[in-house]
Amino acid sequence: MRRVAALSLSLVLTAGSVPAVAAGHAEACGSPGQVLDLKNWKLQLPIGEPEKPKEVSQPALDRHTEDPWFRTNSGCDGIQFRAAVTGVSTGGSQYPRSELREMDGAEKAAWSTSSGTHTMVIDQAITAVPREKPQVIAGQVHNTSSHLIMFRLDGGKLYLHYADDSRYKLVTSDYRLGQRFRVKFVASGGTIKAYYNDVLQATVAKRTTTAYFKAGAYTLAHCENSSPCSTSNFGQVVIYKLSVSHS
Repeated sequence: MRRVAALSLSLVLTAGSVPAVAAGHAEACGSPGQVLDLKNWKLQLPIGEPEKPKEVSQPALDRHTEDPWFRTNSGCDGIQFRAAVTGVSTGGSQYPRSELREMDGAEKAAWSTSSGTHTMVIDQAITAVPREKPQVIAGQVHNTSSHLIMFRLDGGKLYLHYADDSRYKLVTSDYRLGQRFRVKFVASGGTIKAYYNDVLQATVAKRTTTAYFKAGAYTLAHCENSSPCSTSNFGQVVIYKLSVSHS
C-alpha cells in the first residue's frame, strides 16, 4: 500500500519539484533507459526557459528521469511521456512536447527516403489528452522542414496526417485512452508506409534526404485554447517498446 500511495502522489507533481516519492519510484522501477534502448535518441522536455525547452542527450539520457514528464510507468514496463498545456515549446512551435528525436551517435539523424530501408516500430498507448482540444501526436516521421506523416489522436478518433497537403486518413473512430496499439513506419524507394497494428494504412510518396523519426507525446494544445491552464491538463503517451532499424 505504501508504494501505491507514493506512485499516486508522484503523478500530481508540478514542474521543477523532485520529492522523495519520485526518487522512490525511480529506485523501484529504474530509469527509462533501463526499459527502452535510448542509445540513438535525444529527449526534448516541456520545461525550461521560454522557447528553450530542456533537452537531454546521451550519455546522460540513459540515466535521466524527469518526473512526471519522462519516467517509468507504474507497472515498470513502459515509459511515460507527458506534456502539459503550460509546457515550454520551441520558437518554431506553440505546442509542448515530451518527445524523443532520432540521433546518429552525437549527430542528428538525417537519412534519405530514396536510399535504403528505414523502419520505426512503436508499441504504445495514449493515456491522456488535454481538455477542450483533445489532440496528441504519438509517433512521426519528420525532416528539417516539417513533419512528413504522423499518428494523431483527436478525441476518440485516431488519424494519419500527411504534411504536404494536410490530408487525414481515419485509422479508427473509437480509440479508448489506455488502449495499447502498434504503429510502424517504413521508408524506402521514395515512399513512406504507415501501419496500424500491422495493417498497412497509407503509402505516401516523399523524397527527402533529411528524414528522421520521433516518438513520445506532442500535445497539440496550450493555455490559450485548453482550460484549465494547469499542469493537471496534459497529453500523455506510454511507450512499451521502441525499435529503429536502417538497412
